[in-house]
Amino acid sequence: MFTSYLFPISYAFMSFPVAAMLFTLPFLIVQYRRHGYIHKLRALVLYLLLLYLLNAFYLIMLPFPSSRHNLPLLGSSIQVVPLQFIGEILRSSSLSVDQPSTYLTIFRNPDFFQALFNVVLTVPFGMFLGYYFRTRWVVCILLSFVLSLSFEITQITGIYGFFDNPYRIFDVDDLITNTLGGIAGFRIALRISGLLPRIDQLDSRANLSTKRVTYTRRGIAFMLDACVWLTAAGILSLFPVPCPLWIVLGVYFLLIPCWTRGQTIGKWIVRIRVEGCSSSLRPWMIALRYVLLYGGTFGMNILQFNSAWVNTLGPDISGPARGIVLLADLLFLIHLVISMFKKEPLFYERLSRTRNIITWPEKQQQADTAELPLSLK
Repeated sequence: MFTSYLFPISYAFMSFPVAAMLFTLPFLIVQYRRHGYIHKLRALVLYLLLLYLLNAFYLIMLPFPSSRHNLPLLGSSIQVVPLQFIGEILRSSSLSVDQPSTYLTIFRNPDFFQALFNVVLTVPFGMFLGYYFRTRWVVCILLSFVLSLSFEITQITGIYGFFDNPYRIFDVDDLITNTLGGIAGFRIALRISGLLPRIDQLDSRANLSTKRVTYTRRGIAFMLDACVWLTAAGILSLFPVPCPLWIVLGVYFLLIPCWTRGQTIGKWIVRIRVEGCSSSLRPWMIALRYVLLYGGTFGMNILQFNSAWVNTLGPDISGPARGIVLLADLLFLIHLVISMFKKEPLFYERLSRTRNIITWPEKQQQADTAELPLSLK
């Protein structure tokens, strides 16, 4: 019986890397916005929650019918009698009240193990709610019931219409046992929370002013910015405007950062901004920084794909020019990798005397400090 659970669990672990990749970007953005940095314990707990939810849904959904055009279930597909599983366990067991020796037979009953599985299934969910999210017990009961209801709706709808007919029964007893498992996990979390680091105090000793802006954070800001300025350049190109890409780049990376004290939309989302290394940020620092990056490194690659510009060079010059651009790209890539490993600034940061820093509202810092116990202040 237990081997039947290994099949969906194995699929959950195999699909976890893909789910984690899809989860990582929104996870990082939320963590940067909410906490200002990534805490390893917080990340571990949330990825464990993702892995648990994958296992839970796979255990509920798998195995699938052999065809999407599956036949209807024999009998009713809905069971609405509460606690019917208790009667089924008693009827299918050789349990006798006046014979204690028969009590152990209940542990060999498949119906008992099915009910026990439904309880155990949501125990981790209740533990996550109690330990990480620190919900109240009423909220835990409600969310555990909602999770169980999503399981049952997924089954009764044939995975929301993917299959012609339901392939498992909607059972009200599953709602009861799953909710019971959630509140049991919640109580367990309260018991063991004293042995684990307190989630609400993970940031108590974090000093964001001393934390380095990682290349991962900068890369996310770069991608978010690219989505914005590429979209703007595409829209502007629909109008009879010369050099729409360069106009957008100039406005986005020269004018906007001067107005926002070194922030672009992408940097604002992940809570970082450009600052002068040894003095206040000046317009010439911003201009030099982004001209070197987008006008030099990025601009060379744009020009080599511009057929009109390439044709003006002639075949004798265009070939070597593309080779020079390729060599420059390779050198920049090597420079980027070395800088990432050595945690050093890139060349355009050194020349422009700028750096990225974490931005965190002063009011937020005061609020975080005020919530700490006196022993941690």
